[in-house]
Amino acid sequence: MFQELLQRFRVRLVGHIDGPLLVIALAIMAFGLATIHSATYDANNRVFSQVVNMLIGLTVMWGVAQLPPQKLMRFAIPLYVIGVILLVMVFLFGVKINGARRWLSLGFTRIQPSEILKIAMPLMLAWYFHKYETVLKFRHYAIAGLLLIVPFALIAKQPDLGTAILVGAAGFYVIFFAGLPWKVIFGMIAAGATAAPFVWTMLHGYQRKRILTLIDPTTDPLGSGYHIIQSTIAIGSGGSFGKGWLEGTQTHLEFIPERHTDFIFAVFSEERGLLGNSILVFLYLMLIARGLMITSNASTLFARVLGGSITLSFFTYAFVNMGMVSGILPVVGVPLPFMSYGGTALVTLFLGLGILMSIHSHRMLVKQ
Repeated sequence: MFQELLQRFRVRLVGHIDGPLLVIALAIMAFGLATIHSATYDANNRVFSQVVNMLIGLTVMWGVAQLPPQKLMRFAIPLYVIGVILLVMVFLFGVKINGARRWLSLGFTRIQPSEILKIAMPLMLAWYFHKYETVLKFRHYAIAGLLLIVPFALIAKQPDLGTAILVGAAGFYVIFFAGLPWKVIFGMIAAGATAAPFVWTMLHGYQRKRILTLIDPTTDPLGSGYHIIQSTIAIGSGGSFGKGWLEGTQTHLEFIPERHTDFIFAVFSEERGLLGNSILVFLYLMLIARGLMITSNASTLFARVLGGSITLSFFTYAFVNMGMVSGILPVVGVPLPFMSYGGTALVTLFLGLGILMSIHSHRMLVKQ
């Protein structure tokens, strides 16, 4: 009797947790905590705060992993509607900090509603395509595009181009996995290229400056080009094996801006070098490969498109962050997943892991 109760408790506690996903994420987190400690050696409470954020994220991941995908579908519409309403409230009543209106004040704290859409967007579109799976026509893809454009435009207007890109990518991945025809994709690319001059005029001045600085950072070495110049110096100075933990001169002399958040990859590269970068990239590839494996074995269209979107969102996070820190993409303020300091973003990432675990552990319980 005791053995049976113990077995039930074990299944209840860890039965829905995917070991490979959890181990890979924790390995990246370990690198992240060590790097945050080095980047904020004069304010080590950041490490403690990040550990608290991680524990909250793990709790959220565990809770979501217990829910079967059909129950997750119930949250699609409410979460999306609440997210869009909060974005409208940000537009009307949001707190403005450093020229950006991205937060809502609750008195005792501030929230960033755009983070909700990183999960709500793919969840909503996955529910929509699952609902019309047997009758999908072009108009369904058009409606899905409209559902995507509304929050994307509201987030870009804040302005928060980095989060807008992540939300837009997550939504596009769902539409793509749902069977968007290639001719439509190529048509969208052609339309985007045609509209580029118009889009350029709509960009904020600092956004246009970031793109121009990407081409030649030395045109404004103490202004918009400073981030790229200092981060590339740090990456290059790391060499093959790095300068060693806590030994990064660019980091500790405070040349690297936002070194514990958006530019943490520069700190890591300086201290760990090419070898450390190779290990980190390998861990991200393993995380993505495991996510795609879970996606390929999913039981329903909802689970497949949602799992694929979340997995490729991890790729987008890592690719955009490493690209902007290395100077091959504009600086858009995207954190490095499971590495950068931050509470809301980390909890959102663990929420994504929980959804993947739910898809995997409940795949045989969902009707074909």
